[in-house]
Amino acid sequence: MSESLSMQVFDISASALAAERTRLAVISQNIANAQVTKGADGEPYRRHKVVFRSVLEDEVKRRSGQGGALPAGAVRVDIAKVPGDFESVKDPSHPHADALGMVRMPNVNVIDEMVDMVDASRTYEANLSALRTWKQMLARTLEMTR
Repeated sequence: MSESLSMQVFDISASALAAERTRLAVISQNIANAQVTKGADGEPYRRHKVVFRSVLEDEVKRRSGQGGALPAGAVRVDIAKVPGDFESVKDPSHPHADALGMVRMPNVNVIDEMVDMVDASRTYEANLSALRTWKQMLARTLEMTR
């Protein structure tokens, strides 16, 4: 087993763990801002989502001698704002209510965020388990060579 393959497995697993950690942070941010009706731009908070991309272009660069930060199969993370309309809720006592007593609310559904959080947490645990299994396989391989 080559050392570079072992390092690639660790790099890929580390990138997946970091990606899920980012996903959990974004979900937490969405939940924390689920009631923010007016941000610095004057608009309600807009939900963010994490978009994962496989790092294939880095492998192409590496093979052509241009370098590349991550091995093929690693995960790159982008954070995007979710487009869409804001829901209006009637609450004349709210400080951000319009003349009709309507308040535009963020496009965050806390229940959906909680479901995403459970999924991200379990995916993180699965990646960690895969990394532990790989480490155990390497240790057993070394024991066999002695």
